[in-house]
Amino acid sequence: MRTSRVSRDTCRILAANRTQRTLRQTRTSANTAPHTDGTGVKKEGDTTPDSELSPAPEESGSDGEQRPVKRRKAVQNAPIVVKHETKEVSLAAIASPKQEAKPKKARRTPAKKITGPDGIVKIEAPSNWEEMYALTREMRNQNLAPVDTMGCESLAERTRTPRDQRFQTLIALMLSSQTKDTVTAVAMRGMQENMPGGFNLESVLAIDPPALNAFIKKVGFHNLKTKYIKQTAEILRDKFNSEIPDTIEGLVSLPGVGPKMAYLTMSAAWGRDEGIGVDVHVHRITNLWRWHTTQNPEQTRAALESWLPKDKWHDINNLLVGFGQTICLPVGRKCGECKLAERGLCASAVRGQVAKIKREVKVKAEHGDVIKEEEMDVKAGEIKAEDVDAEVGRIKVEDTASAIGDIEDIGTAEPAQRTPRKRL
Repeated sequence: MRTSRVSRDTCRILAANRTQRTLRQTRTSANTAPHTDGTGVKKEGDTTPDSELSPAPEESGSDGEQRPVKRRKAVQNAPIVVKHETKEVSLAAIASPKQEAKPKKARRTPAKKITGPDGIVKIEAPSNWEEMYALTREMRNQNLAPVDTMGCESLAERTRTPRDQRFQTLIALMLSSQTKDTVTAVAMRGMQENMPGGFNLESVLAIDPPALNAFIKKVGFHNLKTKYIKQTAEILRDKFNSEIPDTIEGLVSLPGVGPKMAYLTMSAAWGRDEGIGVDVHVHRITNLWRWHTTQNPEQTRAALESWLPKDKWHDINNLLVGFGQTICLPVGRKCGECKLAERGLCASAVRGQVAKIKREVKVKAEHGDVIKEEEMDVKAGEIKAEDVDAEVGRIKVEDTASAIGDIEDIGTAEPAQRTPRKRL
C-alpha cells in the first residue's frame, strides 16, 4: 500500500518525539524508577505508575554529550571593612568564666577610748592593726623604696667622727623637708665631697651664705633653709658646745626644727625612741586606714603614741614613708597591687572602676553573604587622685599643716583671700 509523503514525514516526527520523551529522565527519577529483574517485569512493591512523566533532561550539546555544570568561583581577595566601636560598661556587667568572691569592705574600727573603773582612760588599739602592719611590712620587703637607700638616716658619712655624723644627720633632715629623697641625697653628697674642710660644723660656720646656698639650690625653699642652717650652726657653737641637742626641747629650739624632725633626729642620731616622727605619709596613710581622724601630723603622733607599742615607734616612719613612695602614692594609689585592699582590710581601697571596651568588627563579602567577626579587648582604667577622695576628712597633703613652727609648714599656709571691691 502506497503512502503519501506527508504521512511518512508525520510518522518520523512522532517517532522522534517518543524517543526524546524517553530520554527525559533526571537523576532523582532514575533513583525512583521501577526496578526490573531483567525480563522487563516490574518487581512487587513498585508503586510508580507507568504513565508518570519524568522531568525534562539536562541540556546536552548537539553531539549528544552532557555539558559540565559551571560553578561560581569564590571571590578572592574580597575587600575587608573594619569598624571600630567604643563602649563604656561596668566591669561587673562582663561575664567572667570564674567569678571570685569580692572581699568585704573593711568596717571603720578606729582606736577607742575606754574608761576603767578607777577612772583611768585607756586607748584600745584598732582591730586588725597587727595584721595590717605585718602585711605592710611584707609589701615593703618586696618593693625597694627611695627612703631605703637615700633616707636621712643613711646619708651621713660613716668615716667621720660620731659628732660629725650626728650633725650631718640633723642637716639632712632639715634639707629633706618639702624635698624628695633623691634631691636631698645629691645635695648632701655635694657638700660632703666639695665643701672646704669637709662637711662639719666648723665648715658650715666658715662658709659664706651664698656659697652654702649654691650647694643646696636644688632642694625646696633653699634660700630659707640656708638661713636656718647658718643660724643653727651658730646656736650649736654657742649654747650646746658644738654638739646637737640630745633632748626634744633642745632640738625644737633650733630654727626650723619641729616635733617630727626632733623625734627623727633623736632616733637616728642618738638612738633613742622618745616619740614617733610623723610626716605627711604617716599622717595620710593612717587616716586612710581609719585608725583615727586627725587634722595635722601632731595630732596623729599623739593618737599613735597612745596605743602603738613603743618598739614600733621608730620603724613605723620608715615603714609608711616607703609604702607611700611605692604603692600608696599621694597621687595615683595602686590599690590593685595592695594586699590590704585584696583582703578587704583597707577602708579606703578603690573598687568599681569603669573599663573601656574596644570592639573591632570585620565584615567580609563572600558569595554575596556578610560574615562578621568580633573581638573584644577589655582595659581597666587607672586610679587617679582626682577620682579618689578619702571619705573621712578628705585627707590631702596641703591640709596637713601643723600649728608648731617647722620647715614642714613652708608653703602650706593658705593665701589670704582678697576682699572684693565695692562698686560705687
